[in-house]
Amino acid sequence: MARTTPMHLVELLVLKDDISKVLSYFGRNACFQFQNSLYEAEKKNIDKVNEPFELYKQLEQVCSYLNISFNSEDEIKYDLPSENDFEEIKQIIEKVKAFQKSETEETENNRRLKESYEEALSLVNLAASSEELENASFLTLKVGKINPKDFDKISAALPENAVIIPLGEDKTRVLAACPKDSSDKFDEILSENNFSEIQLPENFKGFSKETVEAMKKQSEDSDAKLSELAGKKNNFAASDSEKIKVLLDKLSVASQIGDIECKLEGTEYVYRLTGWVVSAEFEKIFKDLDELTEKRIAVRKYSPYEVPSVLEKKEKVPSEIRHGKFISSFKRMVFSYGSPVYGTIDPTPFVAVFFTLLFGIMFGDAGQGLVFLILGILMATKTIKFGGWNKFAPIFMAIGCTSMIMGILTGEFFANETLLVPVARFLTGLFGEPRDHILHMMPSSDPHSILNMFKFFGFSVAVGFIINSTGLVLNLINNFKQKKYGKTFFGKNGLSGVLFFWYVIVFVLRVFLFKQTPQMYDWIVIGVTLFFAAFGEPFERLCDGERPVLENGFGSAVIGGVVELIEVVSGYMSNTVSFLRVGAFALAHAVLGYIISTMSALAPFIGEIAILIIGNAIVVVLEGMIVAIQVIRLQYYEFFSKFFNETGDEFKPFAFTKVPAFK
Repeated sequence: MARTTPMHLVELLVLKDDISKVLSYFGRNACFQFQNSLYEAEKKNIDKVNEPFELYKQLEQVCSYLNISFNSEDEIKYDLPSENDFEEIKQIIEKVKAFQKSETEETENNRRLKESYEEALSLVNLAASSEELENASFLTLKVGKINPKDFDKISAALPENAVIIPLGEDKTRVLAACPKDSSDKFDEILSENNFSEIQLPENFKGFSKETVEAMKKQSEDSDAKLSELAGKKNNFAASDSEKIKVLLDKLSVASQIGDIECKLEGTEYVYRLTGWVVSAEFEKIFKDLDELTEKRIAVRKYSPYEVPSVLEKKEKVPSEIRHGKFISSFKRMVFSYGSPVYGTIDPTPFVAVFFTLLFGIMFGDAGQGLVFLILGILMATKTIKFGGWNKFAPIFMAIGCTSMIMGILTGEFFANETLLVPVARFLTGLFGEPRDHILHMMPSSDPHSILNMFKFFGFSVAVGFIINSTGLVLNLINNFKQKKYGKTFFGKNGLSGVLFFWYVIVFVLRVFLFKQTPQMYDWIVIGVTLFFAAFGEPFERLCDGERPVLENGFGSAVIGGVVELIEVVSGYMSNTVSFLRVGAFALAHAVLGYIISTMSALAPFIGEIAILIIGNAIVVVLEGMIVAIQVIRLQYYEFFSKFFNETGDEFKPFAFTKVPAFK
């Protein structure tokens, strides 16, 4: 039976001249997980500046300025930057900075020219000079800027005999006037509406047309210069974008290596690295590093149980699971619940089998299953891409196949129950009288139909019994391997609880199916196993040598046992009954197919096609999601809960990322 992948701790002594090459090898091959102490310790070289990362941030700003986009999920294709690369990066950054400075200055100059031109254009309409405005005997006169949207509001709010006159078509600049005895209210209203007064030059008598035309020419020249700069910017981005992406990739590698170097233990000439590797890969890794450093490296290998921090339970050995493409595609489903403890049984193969089986039973339709199969094939060949979802292509193909098999058994093909009748009659004819359906899910007035439905629900419970039992057996084996003998023999998920569960199932089958009378030994076996399952904690402590046996006294042990007694009985009952939902969803799927088929038959030809397409699409997307969630729920709460009493640490080797993300 497969267990988590064997691991070893390795200790490396690497010369400083070789450290970048070694870290680059680890980052590119994702085969070495640094020991926890690397990230828990403070940086050794606290004053050392990670120059590649500083350059990375600046080059990233260059990309942002030039509108150069790159996919952060792509693989890194390039190695460390050379000295020439660093020089080129610095030249690009300086060039873009100078370019950005010119554009910023010209943009500001353009803004000032436009504002000056617009003010001059509006003040051409001003008939009075600045001196005349100031010397008005009875009026307060002001020239200024407002928000054009507020023009009507200001006009309505001004006191009687006060006016506001636009000096241009856009009403941005205005002449405001009111009697001097109303100036306080007048000033208050203008202030509330963000009136910005324009201070006219002394002896100002308006702008000549020649002056306005000259200012217009300056503004247009600035527009042309900005347009020219934008063209140069676009040309530069188009011609150098690929080069910049490559350099950014290289800087990403260098900056991540630099970050690790800052955290390593070392002397003036040598670095010390400790970390975990997969045992089967150790020889290849050591051989590659030996060649890479020209034999200037020292390596020591330790078994996990030789590591003091592991023996003292201060550190967990990281867990890794390795399989083929199909089973590996279910890895994230396991690790999203929790990482298996190192050395325990790997549950991924069981998850792969149970998930595909349950999904197929609950989503039985040959046509809709074919959709999942084709989708999986397209994802596997990368004909279509769904971001990180393409790695789950084998799952889509697997559930497609099981759904098709169940669809052939129930006779459903895109919610149609007649297209597969010839296939069903042929297959059933091989074993007796031909029938239209191998397994007819839709209930009818026929008594056999109701009986078959209950048989199917019984089959669902039987599948649940197998899944529950598998989880319990895995728990027994894991506890025994970890020398947790108390948990192995006692408690709800220990041997006593397992025997109670199994014996009750057999007992119920004997009584109801074979009409056997309960015997005294039945009650004795049930009572003894239930007692050790419910009141198992003191016996666990006794078996494991823990003292005192009754940790919190006799009364507490009795109360805890009674509560656990209820938990054992209700827990096993609910765990078993929970799998009735498998049959319920299978029946619901058949009913949905029947509804779609009936509705389409009542519609005209075009409506029939539309109902079939839309109905099947809704079922594939929405019910597909619901069934997947229910299957995951059954895995997590009914299967994983039996043996996932403790979680380990997932093996997360150091690997380069497209965008540096430092801890």
